[in-house]
Amino acid sequence: MNRTLFVVLLALTGAFTVFAQTPSGQITPPLGDAAPADMGLSPERLERIDAMIETAIAEEQVPGAVALIARNGKIVYERALGKANPAGAILATDSIFRIASQTKAITSTAVMILWEEGHFRLDDPLEKFLPEFANPVVLEAYDEQTGHYITRPAKSSITVRHLLTHRSGLGYGIIDGDPRMRQIYIDAGITDLYSTEPVVLADNVKKLAALPLLFDPGERYHYAEGLDVAGRLVEVVSGLPFDEFLQTRLFEPLGMKDTQFYLRPDQVDRLVTVQQPAEGGGWEKYVGNEHYDADYPIKGARTWFGGGAGLTSTVRDYAAFLQMYVNGGEYNGTRILSRTTINTIMAHQSDLGKEAHLGLAFRVVTDSGVAAGGFGGIDTFSWGGYFNTNYFADPHEELVAMIFKQTRNQRKDTTAWKFRQLVFTAIDD
Repeated sequence: MNRTLFVVLLALTGAFTVFAQTPSGQITPPLGDAAPADMGLSPERLERIDAMIETAIAEEQVPGAVALIARNGKIVYERALGKANPAGAILATDSIFRIASQTKAITSTAVMILWEEGHFRLDDPLEKFLPEFANPVVLEAYDEQTGHYITRPAKSSITVRHLLTHRSGLGYGIIDGDPRMRQIYIDAGITDLYSTEPVVLADNVKKLAALPLLFDPGERYHYAEGLDVAGRLVEVVSGLPFDEFLQTRLFEPLGMKDTQFYLRPDQVDRLVTVQQPAEGGGWEKYVGNEHYDADYPIKGARTWFGGGAGLTSTVRDYAAFLQMYVNGGEYNGTRILSRTTINTIMAHQSDLGKEAHLGLAFRVVTDSGVAAGGFGGIDTFSWGGYFNTNYFADPHEELVAMIFKQTRNQRKDTTAWKFRQLVFTAIDD
């Protein structure tokens, strides 16, 4: 194929992808503001959240937090308390946070947008689209002294579903719970978190595909880099760079103007510093480690668009994304996903303890979770991020809530579970 024809075909593929959103007969307005009592929440009980966060700041559990609650499509609570950096800058409700693994649900949504268009089935083998994953092998033995390992052929291929449910057999590098996989990924130079180096997703995924799996695909759950690979799948199927796909297919339709991998110059002052406890009390900047730099959103090559982590966002932006799910896949008159697709995304794929199961993007509360207390109602879905951001949404209560912080190595932090418990106990209708 000559280069001119290839460019034309790629452009047509991209045009099909970019303009594939559809209008919806269901038209819900974008998130607005309302008084808590008008949306069935007790103002007095919501004040307990202020007190809880202020106590956590005073006890040096966290340096600060931004929290938001919406019900029935209206924001009823939005607070910014505490400090954005060790120099004393004050947090604001539009402060920008590294949302890390909260990127995963966005990547899963991107995959399911393409699934809705009929590009693949969930149980299609990955090598159909990424041939480098053909003939996977499984780790049999590992020599800690030399780094050499023995493998055997895997019993089956990795599928698209395995990527979204952490059942692929892939590892997670420096945060992997298996020390063998951790070292294998480090030795291979895998980028698994945040990079200021000129690394691109396609090259990283090819290196990843050459490494052994921890187990046969589909055998069990193991938190892994499947969503990074899923981001590459989006690129190959759509013909667009991953960041462009997210911008055109999700962020623009949802009005998520402050969500991206790397910040514009006008956004930098709103980025919250990742902090850790300082020796002797107080907080200091967390700089990262030898594998990644915590300043990745504002410096470096700005070429790494990982589907498993890396996005930055605000509470209002992420609330719009979650509200789309609560609305059954529609937001402000644009249909992002079908309600039937969302049913598939939320359906049981794996158990996650007694209280929840894993769907294709979220941790979903079960009857046992309701009985345990504090997790919310059945079908409440949630996840969190490496730098201490958390969210949840209850589709039956039409409730969306999140509490964002930016910390590592923090002392006991009780704000996430207390916030969730206090939100649900503020319901007054």
